Amino acid sequence: MSFLEYNVKTVPAGLSKVLYLNWALIMVITAVAAIGWLMLYSIAGGDIGQWAEPQMKRYLLGLVVMFAVAFTPIWFWRNMSGVAYLVAMLLLLLVEFFGAVGMGAQRWIDLGFMRLQPSELMKVTLVMMLAAYYDWLDDKRTSRPLWVLIPVLLIVAPTVLVLMQPNLGTSVMLLAAGAAVMFAAGVSLWYFAAVGAMVGGIVTAVFTSRGTPWQLLHDYQYTRIDTFLNPGADPLGAGYNIIQAKIALGSGGWTGKGFMQGTQSRLNFLPEKHTDFIFTTLGEEFGFVGAMSLLVLYGLVLLFFMVAAIQNKDRFSSLLIIGVAVNFFLYLAVNLSMVMGMAPVVGVPLPFLSYGGSATLVLLVAVGLVQSAIVHRPR
Repeated sequence: MSFLEYNVKTVPAGLSKVLYLNWALIMVITAVAAIGWLMLYSIAGGDIGQWAEPQMKRYLLGLVVMFAVAFTPIWFWRNMSGVAYLVAMLLLLLVEFFGAVGMGAQRWIDLGFMRLQPSELMKVTLVMMLAAYYDWLDDKRTSRPLWVLIPVLLIVAPTVLVLMQPNLGTSVMLLAAGAAVMFAAGVSLWYFAAVGAMVGGIVTAVFTSRGTPWQLLHDYQYTRIDTFLNPGADPLGAGYNIIQAKIALGSGGWTGKGFMQGTQSRLNFLPEKHTDFIFTTLGEEFGFVGAMSLLVLYGLVLLFFMVAAIQNKDRFSSLLIIGVAVNFFLYLAVNLSMVMGMAPVVGVPLPFLSYGGSATLVLLVAVGLVQSAIVHRPR
């Protein structure tokens, strides 16, 4: 029995949940969020009310929700996984018919006080559903074709709906997170090899179909691929975003130009500087040192997740934490690769840093689920 567990047993049951929380994780994500508020304040030219203050309020609201989720027993979330998945699917269907349009995509439901993006919610509910499924399924059936087909359908159904919005970045994240949970559950590697071969065929078909009546992607998505391969071909058009992002990152040097001294962001050269490309503003103002400091904080979050998954002996909790960790990593990998020109530009925010309500709230709900698994794990 550890020193903490001994002392927890001496306090009332309600207070023991507070002590079992991973407070280090909460402090790290709050530090990341605070860096985001500073960047939003800087980008707005010292106007706290434009982006920083609304983002603070969203984070505080999300923090309250996170605590509520964390103090709710993990078995409740396991039992509610199916309901949560169906609600998210229903919201995705509503987007198809009644969704709000922004920047050429139909991805949001307008609630008046905020725009809800159901695809963000699906990232969490899909992981919950798959974790509950494999917690219920007998280990001997994990790799049998019929029992593999069910989770595949659970993954493909929302992926298709998200792809129709269109939202290629989130679609890829749903597929990858779902595959990660299946892999962690022990599904045979032969299935993944078959999927890998299929993906190769699909990629070939995507490029072959370009310019034909059965073209598989939208024209703007092909343009993003062209821009990724050669951004200099259209420096004032399709390649503008990536070129300006690289200029901002490179001009920061080792220590940056200083807080609120970033010319690329302050003079509006940077696109979507408060959302998808906020990392470039950080790199310009605080340089390599500031960017690496942020990555260290993100690395700590992933480390806390993986340690929690390893320590937890409950199958649902462990798979749930792994799914959340993979989702978190995908947010980072896709966004950072995009702004550094290592991947095509897609609409994926940087966790707790980018301006936006849906992603922030959903990420805090996901952290709340991880905390619930930590607080209520068998000891």
